[in-house]
Amino acid sequence: MKVLGVIPARYGSSRFPGKPLIDLKGKSMIQRVYEGAQQATLLDTLIVATDDQRIYDEVRRFGGQVVLTRADHQSGTERCAEVLTHFADHDTIINIQGDEPLVSGLQLDQLLGAFTDPSVQIATLVHPAVSPEDLINVNRIKVLEDHRHNAIYFSRSALPNTHYAQNLDFPWLRHIGLYAYKSEVLSQLASLAPCALEQAESLEQLRWLYYGYHIRLVHTDIETPNIDVPADLEKVLPFL
Repeated sequence: MKVLGVIPARYGSSRFPGKPLIDLKGKSMIQRVYEGAQQATLLDTLIVATDDQRIYDEVRRFGGQVVLTRADHQSGTERCAEVLTHFADHDTIINIQGDEPLVSGLQLDQLLGAFTDPSVQIATLVHPAVSPEDLINVNRIKVLEDHRHNAIYFSRSALPNTHYAQNLDFPWLRHIGLYAYKSEVLSQLASLAPCALEQAESLEQLRWLYYGYHIRLVHTDIETPNIDVPADLEKVLPFL
């Protein structure tokens, strides 16, 4: 297995413009993500993929590898697929979200471990600790899994609805936005047309489920709050 790590980074986030370049105790967020990812033992190559010159210049400043990609990509998946065309000798790609400044190398290695099963097409991380606040927070994605630990559904809502089983100790799972793919699968995903489920939840991974791809869920107990909106800074800064 030869692994390409890609950190897609956009400047124009609708919920938090300029997010990759915010200062987190003396380092930009993109630098913290990059340095965290470098600790993984299973990564062969690590690249930041951006369409913004400011982010490109920042990655070059701290000594990271970076490529400029097209500006018309609709998702990080599409951006990763473009990068893959320049690294065709890599058979596994991990998409490392640029808003996870606490990402650890151990997390990435755990995720990549899913590919010891040759049937795995796509893998992502989930965490079993879901607070009552997480259940109602639309920026905390909840996941349902089947008995093989494949994803059934991702939602911004609290699923399942436990109105008729309020005393049920349900094993809630929270999604951590890291994905890994077999290279041939990533190329296919980038060409899929959007679907109504994806558009309703604004969650790209629902497109993959809709078209019949399986997403293996890898359980981790490593807590890594992401920064989706400015208010999330308060949850992340104490860990830095």
